[in-house]
Amino acid sequence: MLPVRIVSRNSAFEVPWAEPLADPSSPQPGPGAALRPLARALGGRPGHAGRSIVLVGMPGAGKSSIGRRLAARFGLPFLDADTEIEVAASLPITEIFARYGEAHFRDGERRVISRLISGPPVVLATGGGAYADARTRAAIRNAGAIAVWLHCPMPVLLRRVAGREHRPMFLNADPADVLQRLMTARHPLYAEADMVISCTDEPPEFTTRRVAEALENWQPPLRLPVTLGDRSYEVVIGQGLLARAGALMAPVLPARRVVVVTDENVAPRHLPTLRAGLDAAGFQVLAEVVVPPGEASKDFPRLQAVLEQMLAAGADRRTAVVALGGGVVGDLAGFAAAVALRGMPFVQIPTTLLAQVDSSVGGKTGVNLALGKNLVGAFHQPRLVLADTDTLQTLPVRELRAGYAEVAKHGLLSGEAFWQWCEANGEKLVAGDAEALAHAVLESCKLKSAVVASDEREESPEGGRALLNLGHTFGHAFEAESGYGGQLLHGEAVGVGLGLAAAISARLGHCSQELPGRVIAHLQACGMPARARDLPRPYAVEALLGRMRKDKKVRDGALRFVLLKRPGEAFTSAEVPAEAVRQLLLDEGCSG
Repeated sequence: MLPVRIVSRNSAFEVPWAEPLADPSSPQPGPGAALRPLARALGGRPGHAGRSIVLVGMPGAGKSSIGRRLAARFGLPFLDADTEIEVAASLPITEIFARYGEAHFRDGERRVISRLISGPPVVLATGGGAYADARTRAAIRNAGAIAVWLHCPMPVLLRRVAGREHRPMFLNADPADVLQRLMTARHPLYAEADMVISCTDEPPEFTTRRVAEALENWQPPLRLPVTLGDRSYEVVIGQGLLARAGALMAPVLPARRVVVVTDENVAPRHLPTLRAGLDAAGFQVLAEVVVPPGEASKDFPRLQAVLEQMLAAGADRRTAVVALGGGVVGDLAGFAAAVALRGMPFVQIPTTLLAQVDSSVGGKTGVNLALGKNLVGAFHQPRLVLADTDTLQTLPVRELRAGYAEVAKHGLLSGEAFWQWCEANGEKLVAGDAEALAHAVLESCKLKSAVVASDEREESPEGGRALLNLGHTFGHAFEAESGYGGQLLHGEAVGVGLGLAAAISARLGHCSQELPGRVIAHLQACGMPARARDLPRPYAVEALLGRMRKDKKVRDGALRFVLLKRPGEAFTSAEVPAEAVRQLLLDEGCSG
């Protein structure tokens, strides 16, 4: 390893052997980069393998003693950032601080840490203030290293810092006062670490074993980029994300201040966990806005009420709106964020299958009118999407089935491989199988993120994002005619729409005659309505056609449908005769 040197020039630290550092907000490849592809993650993630391990925490947390033992256990080199700095500079840290000040020291420290973790994996113990620096946190994150916070209680720290009066922070000061002040300031920042290990006064060998076991079992969340220039963001998929929401949100938000919008069903189940996760990272929750569940909440009176509660609580343009719930909450909260103060940052935390696989990704927000669904809205991309798959285990069976309609839609759009996976695993998924649910969320988000990146605002007339409306022209008509009162869920309407889209495609000669039966049989096997006659009440053909003519996808008065040639080959068309649609609906049991 190259020796570390810190020299001064114009009262600033430099690391002359290091390459110039890139903008830390831009992801950089590091030793863990080869392990990031999602396909690799599906086959059993390798924990810490191939990554540097960076220990962070308060003075006295045991970073060096634990780090040496951990490095020996894993067969990795051990480095202590403070020691490297002092040896290279031939100065104690106290004197570096005295000569050049903390700001210059932190800049040099960041450069040293970046260099030490840019090569083969190491175990690195950092100084107590290193991870409190935003640029250093970003550098560790972007290098692919695993940050581990050794979280010690005050009594343990006090005993361990005795005799450290030579350290800058303890000079002529009461250690208890210093530690309390630092804990207040730093703990919310340490919470951004990938892993938190609670430490006691146990022997260091015991703590080392617990850290090692946690690292060996660690499964990082999957991160899918949605690439939209300066509006780019990530979809993070994994277990236990609600409890770490603040830590995951902090790097992408302008301030640690939020308003949470949720509904009456979700709040008692998930709001306490989210609240604790935000609190751990030092977030201030200005307001918790709870709305009634269901599509009926997506209207102007409810939007106005949400806006007034947000702004009355003191939200400003640096306050983030957090949508905790299903598609209704996401659409409503996202639209509120889009129009309040001419735009506020926004985070999606979807808790339903439908929202995780579809509505939370892509920035579509809006409310309904009596004339139809989502006729008023805006494109407003979130800063982050957190899809905690644990929340899916609390869903009623009907909600899982409704969400599965969007998964099936993605299967038909993706091609035979994912569609056949749906046919083989759909019944397990709607029964709550955790592995099937996670795979469905991942594959759906991969498709959705790629389509959104290529056609953000649905401007491509013949494909792109418009293809994601497969089944929706029919489905929205049934949903609007039902009155958004919960009698028919969005996903249930989409399921019927998928069957009808396949049927009209076959009648017009675009796909095989077997495909509609295949689609309908699969959805029905999963316990979902797949034909108009499966719905709890009859619908009038002319009323449905009237709804379709008011659909937001209508152009120049012509109905537009997404049609299928085969799984993986879909296209949009305005060449669908109204009479063919009318006859199909009549044949499906709708009244004339």
